[in-house]
Amino acid sequence: MTTPVHPKTSIGHVHLKVADLDRAIGFYSGVLGFELQQRFESAAFLSAGGYHHHLGLNTWDSLGGSPAPKGHTGLFHTAFLYPDREQLADAVRRVTEAGYEIEGSADHGVSEAVYLSDPDGNGVELYRDLPEGDWPRDTNGDLKMINAPLDVDALLSEAP
Repeated sequence: MTTPVHPKTSIGHVHLKVADLDRAIGFYSGVLGFELQQRFESAAFLSAGGYHHHLGLNTWDSLGGSPAPKGHTGLFHTAFLYPDREQLADAVRRVTEAGYEIEGSADHGVSEAVYLSDPDGNGVELYRDLPEGDWPRDTNGDLKMINAPLDVDALLSEAP
C-alpha cells in the first residue's frame, strides 16, 4: 500500500515555458497582477504577497516557440486560487478588459472557476473555493463535485 502524502503538503510554484518573456510578464503581472520578484535574460519569477515565486516563466527551451498542438500531452492548466468571490470577479474583469477570451466557466459545487489561455496557449483557471461545509456530498459523506454553469455576468457584477 502506498503511503499518502502529508496533508500539509502543497504545490509551491509552477514554471511555464514561454515564447516571449516580456509578453508573458505582461499577462501574468500586467493583467493578473502578480508581482515581478526577479528577472533574468531568459527567466522571470513572479509571486503574490512578496513570496520568492509562485510562478516561473522561462524561454530556456521555448524562445520564439509555438504552443503545443491539440491532442498532445502536457500541462492542461495552471489554477490560481483567489480568496473570495470579489477578488475572483476582479481578476476576471481585468482579463476581459485586457481582451482575453473567456473559454469556459463552471460551478463545481466546491468552487467557481473561469477558464482562458495565456498568450502562449497555456491553460489558466481562475477560481475561488466555496466554504467546505457547503460542498455537495452523498449520503455516505463522499464528495460529489458537479459541473454546472457559472453566471459570469453575475460574477463580474461583484468586481470592485
